Amino acid sequence: MRRPVGIKDVAGAAGVSVGTVSNVINRPDAVTGETRRRVLSAIERLGYVRSESARQLRAGRSRMLAMLVLDMANPFFVDVACGAEHSARAAGLGVMLCDSAESPAEEAAYLTMFSEQRVRGVLVTPADMSGRNLDVFRRHHIPFVLVDRVVPSAHGCSVSVDDVNGGALAVRHLLGRGSREIAYVSGPTQLAQCQDRRDGALLALAEAGLPPGALRPVEAARLDVVAGRDAGARLLGMAPRPDAVFCANDLLALGVLQTLYQAGVRVPQDIALVGYDDIGFASASAVPLTSVRQPAFQLGGAAAELLIEETGDGADTHEHRRVVLRPELVVRASTLSRPRP
Repeated sequence: MRRPVGIKDVAGAAGVSVGTVSNVINRPDAVTGETRRRVLSAIERLGYVRSESARQLRAGRSRMLAMLVLDMANPFFVDVACGAEHSARAAGLGVMLCDSAESPAEEAAYLTMFSEQRVRGVLVTPADMSGRNLDVFRRHHIPFVLVDRVVPSAHGCSVSVDDVNGGALAVRHLLGRGSREIAYVSGPTQLAQCQDRRDGALLALAEAGLPPGALRPVEAARLDVVAGRDAGARLLGMAPRPDAVFCANDLLALGVLQTLYQAGVRVPQDIALVGYDDIGFASASAVPLTSVRQPAFQLGGAAAELLIEETGDGADTHEHRRVVLRPELVVRASTLSRPRP
């Protein structure tokens, strides 16, 4: 393989010094018009691309943020990443996006890679709820912001959605339509988001004078459609069968919906169904899905802005903040009718 074209090659082709080529790239106004045109022509002819890693080593600061999410197959995290990328681009920065697949081990490996690459900062939705991975990463003194997770502001910045409120919104809605046998399909219980949404559901039950046992738990191994189908099969085997189901995210809810449809169970006439996130597929499903909407794009954008502030020129005056956004219930056909008497 041929070696990459270097700045010395450009200088030789243009008949100028290496310093002149560097000025054309970094300070074009410092070079006269004819010389600048000659250098630019050589760059185009040779296909020269400057080494960003070398530039970063000289400058001592990267222009790359890293983002680590739980599951890139989930459209919610795609929207969060788009929001982060939008804010980063506006600041002249790039985003390296990675997927922990809800695995603490994968998370640890990526955090190690981020420290080796000396990224400018990290946006992370934690998979390891013990905090050990982030405690180790903190030693490298690379700023990070927690996304979709609350952290005390004394320990760093975080941007999250009030999931307790979101869970309460979902179950209050189901109680309001007359549902009393409510199941909660959760993802892995170690995930804080699943815990908080369950706590909100229990809060709504307590407000209605119902005991915690009125919420019937169904734990799914993952937060995806396949796990939702499996949860739906277990729901069908419950006695008595629930008349409403609240799912920890929309992918689980769509999987449950598929299983109920295949079994001839009508939604919402037999079982009402509520999801969480309000991804695009929620409104486009065979039975449009009632869902708790999270402002995903805003979530990612706000997190990136906090990280940019902490790693930029205002780093000396930066104060850690905890930003909590509010969810919104979007009612659709999956809960509109009342349950059978």
